Amino acid sequence: MKLNSIHTIYFLGIGGIGMSAIARYFIANGKQVSGYDKTASPITKDLEKLGVVVHFDEALASIPISYLNNKKTLVVYTPAISKDNTALTYFIDNNFTVLKRAEILGEITKTTFCLAVAGTHGKTTTSSILGHIMAQEKATSFLGGIAENYNSNLILGEDKVSVVEADEFDRSFLKLNPDIACVTSMDDDHLDIYGESEALKESFIAFANKVSNTLVVAKGLPLKGLTYAVEEAADYEAFNVKIEKGKYVFDVKTPTSQIQNIQFHLPGKHNVMNALAALAMADVYGVSLEKIKNSLATFKGVRRRFSYKIKTDDFVLIDDYAHHPTEINAVENAVREMYPNKKVMVVFQPHLFSRTQDFIDDFATALSKFDEVVLLDIYPAREQPIKGVSSNWLLQRMDHQHKKLSQKENIVKDIKNSRAEVVVMLGAGDIGVLINEVTQELLKTKVNEV
Repeated sequence: MKLNSIHTIYFLGIGGIGMSAIARYFIANGKQVSGYDKTASPITKDLEKLGVVVHFDEALASIPISYLNNKKTLVVYTPAISKDNTALTYFIDNNFTVLKRAEILGEITKTTFCLAVAGTHGKTTTSSILGHIMAQEKATSFLGGIAENYNSNLILGEDKVSVVEADEFDRSFLKLNPDIACVTSMDDDHLDIYGESEALKESFIAFANKVSNTLVVAKGLPLKGLTYAVEEAADYEAFNVKIEKGKYVFDVKTPTSQIQNIQFHLPGKHNVMNALAALAMADVYGVSLEKIKNSLATFKGVRRRFSYKIKTDDFVLIDDYAHHPTEINAVENAVREMYPNKKVMVVFQPHLFSRTQDFIDDFATALSKFDEVVLLDIYPAREQPIKGVSSNWLLQRMDHQHKKLSQKENIVKDIKNSRAEVVVMLGAGDIGVLINEVTQELLKTKVNEV
């Protein structure tokens, strides 16, 4: 496919974090972009400010006529879009070029030297760190989160080097052509797609086999490549890890060298692992360790990854995307490390009925580590309800004295009635929007009271 010959691109699911990064890329390259999403969001509003026509109903009449009548319009859709979506059906039936998000990302990066970050957890933060490091190499990075340094999920550079987040959902990452790649984790997830653990493992093996240059893997994963680990022997090893004035300071040994006193501001040992993975990939590419060190010291983080919404001496509110038991455990560990003597409440919105069903006991165990637990209803996303699967079922599986179900409109009251000094709001659903409302209300009252 010759992308230079395409001038109009229509996105189905344009408000998605990965889709919007690609839309931004085409806008920056002078293309005409339009798209559909189910609901308006800060992302769609930002796209509209860039001149993108976005509509929120499926009617063909809402699509600009210049896209419908032009067979050269490229149509890109996310797997979250229903197969019977009116517009998707129309474009397929009328022989438009219709590609999944991963397919167009593969086309964009096909002619670049591609650094891809895969893994069931950690890939968004790792790819954002790597994108920040590689910005000095003029790489273009497509991210699955909003990098705080750039206030964007796209770091626009040139078309010689690319950094991409390689998504295992729907086996999307098998559409990429990575030169250097990393696998951060291979925990069970997306079993609604894969069916069983072995199928997920096989997809990661297939992804690893597509890597043309070097594969970097977290130590312990069943893949062959350069390994990385924290305080454990590996090809890339972070050691002498300590916390000084609210930030991590550590040394790193590489296969050929060593560097001392790296400073990194994101909390949690899992983020030291993410930083180490990005360092390893950049080192393999050829970026000097001193440049990498400087970039790590200036990385500000990713929105909704342990993001502070309120941070005073007496009260802290944290926003995080965690929606899998492993991720919840990582957040809890980070909170305890940063606030060892504080009482901590978690407000959790489960994401997907299938994921809740698949990991019900792991969710119960992870959430029970917090001092107080408040559960919202399951966010269904692309799914229909599963009989018997509910937040109440999850609540009953928890061995905990301070647990409750709540509704969105009651969360501010729940927090104000709690004696918790630290509150973390977790989930991949619309809790990410809710927390902004909660923050504003608490800033009016709670913070003034403490």
